Amino acid sequence: MNRRAQHEEWMRRALAVASTSPTDVPVGAVLLGPDGTELAAAGNERELTGDPTAHAEVLALRRAAARLGSWRLENCTLVVTLEPCTMCAGALVLARIATLVFGAWEPKTGAAGSLWDVIRDRRLNHRPNVYPGVLEQECAHHLKTFFTQPPTPEPSPRE
Repeated sequence: MNRRAQHEEWMRRALAVASTSPTDVPVGAVLLGPDGTELAAAGNERELTGDPTAHAEVLALRRAAARLGSWRLENCTLVVTLEPCTMCAGALVLARIATLVFGAWEPKTGAAGSLWDVIRDRRLNHRPNVYPGVLEQECAHHLKTFFTQPPTPEPSPRE
């Protein structure tokens, strides 16, 4: 399987993960080991946990590090449906992720080439390979659908 086909397969998995939360922005992240084995997957959980750092990427990094028993995720690949923000970009650089694959660009907060380029900043000691725009239209559509749907009404309190 060529690299592009592999990235698309992994992105489809990330899109499936993104669909698991009905209340949070549907971003999915999958972290793969050097051999392509899935080590961790996560969707955004900010609304669920009330944690502002509970972005899909950060949660996937935490889960993979716990599974491997090390914060160094060298030779691993992070696949995410949306371009990472500065927090997530910084976290994946610090975790020594080898490769970042992302779907939709995020012109408002993106830190992998849109607004900033933390990932490839030459001043940092680690710079992952970046493959942007994988299944970009599907990833963007997923997000647009979420933001254009009317909000789910809150259940009525029992009296």
